[in-house]
Amino acid sequence: MISGLFTAAREAVVCLPIRGPKGEEHEIEAVIDTGFNGSLILPPAFIAKLGLTWRQRGKAVLADGRTGLFDIFEAIVIWDGKLRRVAVDAIDADPLVGMSLIYGHDLTIEAVAGGRVTIQARRSNPPVTSSGDRR
Repeated sequence: MISGLFTAAREAVVCLPIRGPKGEEHEIEAVIDTGFNGSLILPPAFIAKLGLTWRQRGKAVLADGRTGLFDIFEAIVIWDGKLRRVAVDAIDADPLVGMSLIYGHDLTIEAVAGGRVTIQARRSNPPVTSSGDRR
């Protein structure tokens, strides 16, 4: 289980250990962004500090409707006690955890200042129908 806090600024924040390609590990505080369907956003300076491996360029529609281009790197996140290789979008913003990283887990947020945030692996996933709806 991953634990965090709901802040007075109304953000759900968790701490994540991240490893670079040489095994160097750093912990970050990241805001959970349910509107972001990628895995992780990190600032370019932090990516450079870890020496993450570049993979490709990406393009996305931002929340304000603009299209943005960015570099995508690879990192290893210690997620729920397991090593997980993830794509990291290099964007000059605060670190964000997206829904691709949370997928397959239950997210619980006590939405009051100081409330608990928990991310826990699902015991079982409901079947997905051909239309993509869960039953």
